[in-house]
Amino acid sequence: MASNAWKPCEPRKYDPTFKGPIYNRGCTDIVCCIFFIICILGYFAVGILAWTQGDPRKVIYPTDSRGQFCGQAGTPLETKPLLFYFNIMKCASPMVLLEFQCPTTQMCVEKCPDKFMTLLKAYTNKEDFKYYKNFCKEDGWCSITRRCFPALDQKKGGEITVGNNSKFDDGEGNIRDAKDLVAGVKNATVVIEARQVVMKIFEDYTQSWYWILIGLVIAMLISLLFIVLLRFLAGIMVWVMIVMVILVIGYGIVHCSMEYVSLKSEAGSNVTLKDLGFQTDFSVYLHIRQTWLAFIIILAIVEVIIILLLIFLRNRILIAIALIKEASRAIGYVMSALFYPLFTFALLSIVIAYWAVTAVFLSTSNQPIYKVFNETACDHSRKICEPANFSTSSMKAECPDSKCLFAFYGGETVYHKYLIGLQFYNVFLFFWCANFVTALGQMTLAGAFASYYWALVKPDDMPAFPIFSSLGRSLRYHTGSLAFGSLILSIIQIIRVLLEYIDHKLQGTQNKCTKFLLCCLKCCFWCLEKFIKFINRNAYIMVAIYGKNFCTSAKDAFFLLMRNMIRVAVLDKVTDFLLFLGKLLIVGLVGIFAFFFFSGRVKAFENTAPNLHYYWVPILTVVVGSYLIAHGFFSVYAMCVDTLFLCFLEDLERNDGSAERPYLMSDRLLRVLNKKNKPEPAQ
Repeated sequence: MASNAWKPCEPRKYDPTFKGPIYNRGCTDIVCCIFFIICILGYFAVGILAWTQGDPRKVIYPTDSRGQFCGQAGTPLETKPLLFYFNIMKCASPMVLLEFQCPTTQMCVEKCPDKFMTLLKAYTNKEDFKYYKNFCKEDGWCSITRRCFPALDQKKGGEITVGNNSKFDDGEGNIRDAKDLVAGVKNATVVIEARQVVMKIFEDYTQSWYWILIGLVIAMLISLLFIVLLRFLAGIMVWVMIVMVILVIGYGIVHCSMEYVSLKSEAGSNVTLKDLGFQTDFSVYLHIRQTWLAFIIILAIVEVIIILLLIFLRNRILIAIALIKEASRAIGYVMSALFYPLFTFALLSIVIAYWAVTAVFLSTSNQPIYKVFNETACDHSRKICEPANFSTSSMKAECPDSKCLFAFYGGETVYHKYLIGLQFYNVFLFFWCANFVTALGQMTLAGAFASYYWALVKPDDMPAFPIFSSLGRSLRYHTGSLAFGSLILSIIQIIRVLLEYIDHKLQGTQNKCTKFLLCCLKCCFWCLEKFIKFINRNAYIMVAIYGKNFCTSAKDAFFLLMRNMIRVAVLDKVTDFLLFLGKLLIVGLVGIFAFFFFSGRVKAFENTAPNLHYYWVPILTVVVGSYLIAHGFFSVYAMCVDTLFLCFLEDLERNDGSAERPYLMSDRLLRVLNKKNKPEPAQ
C-alpha cells in the first residue's frame, strides 16, 4: 500500500492548512528534558556542597608554616599581612618546583626585614639579636606579592650583592657568594611575575573602568545606530560598511607602516621577537620594528582577502542585500527582538558567575596537609605529619633536624577523592547551561521571525507579542529539544577541552606521531563543533516552526539545505559575511578611538587619559567588549536572516506562484530571484 507521507529527500508539498508556526503542538524530547532537570538539581547540590566545604581565603591570603592566613581580618595575624621565608637558601632545592613549598619555616610578619643577617652575626650585637628575634619562632628583604625576599642588587660588571656585601655567612660557618641566593629566589618566585602582572592589570582596571564603560556605551550606541539605519537604508548601509571596513583596515596598514619607519633610528628596535622572548610588560613589543611589520602583514592579508571576496561575490551581494532588507522589514515588525540579547546576556552572566564561584569554592575545599621537611637524609622525608605532636613523635626522634611544615591543601576523605570529578561536572554543566541559554535565544527569535514570514497580512496575522509568544512556546514545549541539542554540543566541547589539556601535558614530548595524531583530533573536533552548531541552529528554526522533536527537525533542516546547497553556499553565507563586516567595522572604529585615547598619542587626551601600567589592557577590553556588543545586536539580524532563508526555501518548495499557491516572500525578493506571482484569472 503506497504511503502519502512526505519523505525528507523530496521537496515539501503544498499544504493549504499551513499558516506558519504551529500553535497546537505537544512536548518534545521529554526524556532529555527530565534528564536535564535532574542534572540541574545535581548542579545545585554540587554548588551547595562546595560552598559549605570551600574557603576562598586560601587563594587570597598567604599561608604560613602552621596553615594560618597572613593579614586576615579578625585573627591574631591581622596586622601581619606579609609572608617571610626564614632561610631563602632552602628554596634553591628542585623539590620546590614540584611541591610548591620551600623546606624552611615561613611566618607572617608585619613588615619585611630591612637588614640581612644570620644567627651568628646577630649574636655579636645585642641590638641585632633583638631585631633578629622578630623574625624567628620559638622553635626556631623586599615585599613582592606579600612575600618577603632578600633585596638583591646587581653592580656594574654583573656582581650580585645583598646588604651591600657580595659575600655572607650562611650561619653554618660557610662563606657564600650572594649570587647563591638567586637560585632560591627564582624557585620561590615561580608564579611571582605572573601575579605581579595580574595585580598591575587589576590596578589598570581600577584606574580606567569608567572609561572602559564609556567605550562600551559608545560601541552599543554605534551598533544600535547601524541597526536602525539598516532598517531604513539597508542597501546604502551595506555598501557604506564595505567601503568603511576597507578604509579602516587600510588606515591600520598606514599607521603600522609609519610606526615601523619611525623606529628605524631607535637603538634596540631591530631586536627580533625570538631573541626578545616573552616579556610581562607587553609595551616592550611596541618598541620593536618586527612587531609592527607583523601587524602590517596580517592587516594586508585581511585587506586582500576581503577585496578578492567582494570582487568574486559582487553579483551575489545584491541578492544578499535584498535578504538583509527583508530582515530589516521583519525586525521593524518585531522591534522587541533588538533587546532580546540583553536577556540572553543576563542569563549567561548568571551561568558564568555560578560556575566561577563554584569552581573557586571547590578548588579551596581541601584541608591543610603537613609534610616532613629535612636537610639531611631521612626515611620520613616528605611524609605526612601532624604539627601538634611532631616534636614528640618517632619521626622527630629519628630525624632530629626535620620539621613538620604546611605543604599544600588536600585531603583523604571520600569528598576529597572525588573532588576532581566534581570539578569536571561543574565544567560540563557550565557548557551545557551556556549552550542551552544560547539555544533558547535562537529558537525564540526563530519563532518570532517565522510568524512574520508566513503571515498573509502583516501584522494582523502575527501574534500581538511575537517574542514573548515564541519564548513561551519554546520553554513550555521544547525544553527537552533545547537540552538535547545543547547536550550534543557540550559533549564535543568538553572533548576539545580534554584534547587541549592532553596537548598541554605532552608539550615536552618528542614523539612526532603522537603530536600529529593529537593535531588531527583537535582539527576534526573543531570542524565537528562548527558542523553541530550549524545543524543545531537550523534544527531550532524547524522546531520553532513545526513543533517536532530535535532529531526530526535536524533531519528536515539538513535535507532542505542539501536540496538547495548552491543557494546556501552563495546566498546565506554571503549575508553572514556582510554582517561580519558590520561587526568588524564597529570594532575597528571603537578600537582606533580607544588606542589613541589610552595610549596618549593625541595631545587633547594627554591630561584626561588615566596613568596605566599597560595601556593595552583597557584597549583590549574595549575591543573584545565592542565585538560582543556588536555580535549581540547583529546576532538578531543573523538569526532573522537564517530564519527567513529557511522559510524562503520552504516557500519555493511549497508554492509555485500561481493564484492558488502564491509565494509569500516579498516583492523585492521575487524580483531578485526572477520569480513572480501570477494574477488571479479574470471572472
